[in-house]
Amino acid sequence: LSRRVVLGGRDEMSSLADNINGMLGALQSAQHEREERDARLRLLVEQMPAVLWTTDSALRFTSSVGRGLSGLGLRQNELVGKSLKEYFGTDDPEHPAIAAHQQALAGQTTTLELDWQGHAFDVHVEPLHAQDGSVAGTIGVALDITERKRAEVERQVMFEIIQSVNLTANLDELFTRIHGALKKVVRADNCFIALHDRATGLFQFPFFVDQFDAPPPPQKVGRSCTAYVFRTGLASLIPQKEFDRLVAAGEVELVGEPSPSWLGVPLKTPTETIGVLVVQDYKNENAYTQHDLEILSSVGGQIAVAIERRLAEGALDRLRRQNEMILNSAGEGLYGIDLRGCTTFVNPAAASMLGWTIADLVGQSIHTLIHHSKPDFTPYPEEECVIRSAAKDGAAHHVDNEVFWRKDGTSFPVEYTSTPLRDERGALMGAVVVFKDISQRILVDEQLRRAQKMEAVGRLAGGVAHDFNNLLMVIKGHSDNLLDQIMPGDPFRRGVEQIRKAGDRAAALTRQLLAFGRMQVMQAKVIDLNAVVSDMSKMLPRILGEGVEFIFVAEPKLGHVKADPGQIEQVIVNLAVNARDAMPSGGKLTIETSNIELTTEYVRSHPSARPGSYVLLAVSDTGHGMDAETQSRIFEPFFTTKERGKGTGLGLATVYGVVKQSDGFVWVYSEPGMGATFKVYLPTVKEPLDSPSSDWIKAQGVVIRGSETILLAEDEEDVRELARDFLVRAGYVVLEAANGAEALRIASEHAGTIDLLLTDVVMPRMGGPELADRLAPARPHMKVLFMSGYAEYAAFEHDFLERGSAALQKPFALEALGRKVREVLEGASAEAVSHERSR
Repeated sequence: LSRRVVLGGRDEMSSLADNINGMLGALQSAQHEREERDARLRLLVEQMPAVLWTTDSALRFTSSVGRGLSGLGLRQNELVGKSLKEYFGTDDPEHPAIAAHQQALAGQTTTLELDWQGHAFDVHVEPLHAQDGSVAGTIGVALDITERKRAEVERQVMFEIIQSVNLTANLDELFTRIHGALKKVVRADNCFIALHDRATGLFQFPFFVDQFDAPPPPQKVGRSCTAYVFRTGLASLIPQKEFDRLVAAGEVELVGEPSPSWLGVPLKTPTETIGVLVVQDYKNENAYTQHDLEILSSVGGQIAVAIERRLAEGALDRLRRQNEMILNSAGEGLYGIDLRGCTTFVNPAAASMLGWTIADLVGQSIHTLIHHSKPDFTPYPEEECVIRSAAKDGAAHHVDNEVFWRKDGTSFPVEYTSTPLRDERGALMGAVVVFKDISQRILVDEQLRRAQKMEAVGRLAGGVAHDFNNLLMVIKGHSDNLLDQIMPGDPFRRGVEQIRKAGDRAAALTRQLLAFGRMQVMQAKVIDLNAVVSDMSKMLPRILGEGVEFIFVAEPKLGHVKADPGQIEQVIVNLAVNARDAMPSGGKLTIETSNIELTTEYVRSHPSARPGSYVLLAVSDTGHGMDAETQSRIFEPFFTTKERGKGTGLGLATVYGVVKQSDGFVWVYSEPGMGATFKVYLPTVKEPLDSPSSDWIKAQGVVIRGSETILLAEDEEDVRELARDFLVRAGYVVLEAANGAEALRIASEHAGTIDLLLTDVVMPRMGGPELADRLAPARPHMKVLFMSGYAEYAAFEHDFLERGSAALQKPFALEALGRKVREVLEGASAEAVSHERSR
């Protein structure tokens, strides 16, 4: 069937020709783009780090591309036309690769791991479908994972080696395990370890495995390859050519069977090279690579660690055994038993500790006599007795906490070692037991635990007190302002006065908390404790009452101590009050002073103490005393044995804090019904006594008004506003900032003089001390007054006073602030500035 087309004229023919030409051009352009796209895709596939291929339904390769072909020695598409069976050299249908392709022809997708020609591959094979949906062949991709597998094996090997180092005590067994693991990643059929014996200067060979050479006896270091690595400390890969070069240079000489490939690494501790680890191959000159050198170096490091640890453990064990012998001679308990468990000998110390005579013990069953028990006092059945086990199994046994019983029925905790005793033929004949009473050690551990607990509670108490100081500053300041504005007789005045009194009481509590936490402001001076107690001798009897006799026994030539005299007076008062309350029916209070030297032996049983010279202040009473439980908590804040409302529980906590802040320590000795003695130890100083200060007297006449410019930096808004309003009312020009950084900016923008920097110590972004240091170069004549109720910044005498600044502890009365500002502005020396408290 055809149809004739009639064209109307020449213009129509031209138009048709143009259209045809345009269509042909578009087709050619599309073909060109498709060819370029196909070329890019082919290049991308060929450059992929994998092998990609397709086969027909007869499993003959129709394509094979990918950069991974080069690792198999193949070119792109070199496999085309070959069958799968030809390439793998087998027609076994169970072969993993052939089986995977057969499954693909059946419409299944298979993923497997295949080892081929020294490489490991992840292989993925799936059906290749024709346009009609039928399976026309297969398509596969293989990714070379050889390096990843090798890295996994190496990691596993290093894990095995490290685990062996940590868990294997015997070096011979350890070396065997390491060799077995090492063979998985390095050719190590021929392997040895050479250790240098410093005592003899010889190489020892604790591990030696070789195809040709027998384990050598100890030998001189010489000039072998092993000696070369030992001398240089360098890991060395020495194939035949390198060996020949070293021989020619006189560095090495042949020892034993020559090997064309030799690899050795030094065994190094942090201080020295102790030996060499060597592997060698007698056939292949290229048996080892630089990577093998790195692996062997890592293994050598582990071996060196193991050897050093075992040597250290051996030395420590020898030292421990020697110490046990010395302790035994010095009086530790020592006895021997025979195979029946009967005592063969006993030393005097053992008999004394057990409460028996030596004659009573010898020949008797020691297990029966001492009722050997577990830490929970459960008796050991005789067949389970650890002490007798040494005489049964021939192994030494060490126990660090069990119980022995004395003849009188009391018990004590012990640490002991039971060691097998052998005759000259090596046959077991019993055991030797060395034991010691560890009651004191347990007591010291408990004391240390209590000291750490007190430290933690002190930090908490001090931190809480600091936060309350800022609140009390605002409460007391505004109550003072209100009292200035309310006339006497006003019905509201009494309520405000009660607020003021409550603030004073709260401030006193925070000062006690700060004292307990060693965070109190101190003005340390070199003082004579005899003088301090003597000055209080008239006041103390009034505190104690008529029923208590007061006695002061003073050391004539008492050493000097450095402490805050006011706080030491508070310590004495608190101890006296505590003693008075312990003697409701009257009694005797004795205060004694003495010079004392604390020895290392004393310090061992008193964890808070340090050896050295001290002044001892002992406060003793004849009251009802305390049990051990009460003594364990006596210095805790808010702990009290008094009736509710009769005490705050902060008196002795304050004592503890003040003494600790003065670098001393306090100890209590007491038993129920036997009274109590508190011993305060303060370290002596060689400095002369300080003269009494008249700061307070001078402070009373200070006028609090002025007209100077003050830069006020305080992060607590309420405190800042309170201080600002007070200073402005007093006539000062106040520049205020909420933190150190803002104060620094304000100072830089202020063209006039700043006479005083009044700053909190701890602020966000920049603290007071840093602010003062940053302002000092540009304003050298500016005075500085620090404010703080904070812990670590409370020891002003050690910091702020030495830098020529003054300090004010929160909470303070506004009047005190005014006096302090005038003192600083008028040039009172920092050393003469008293640290105002709320009054």
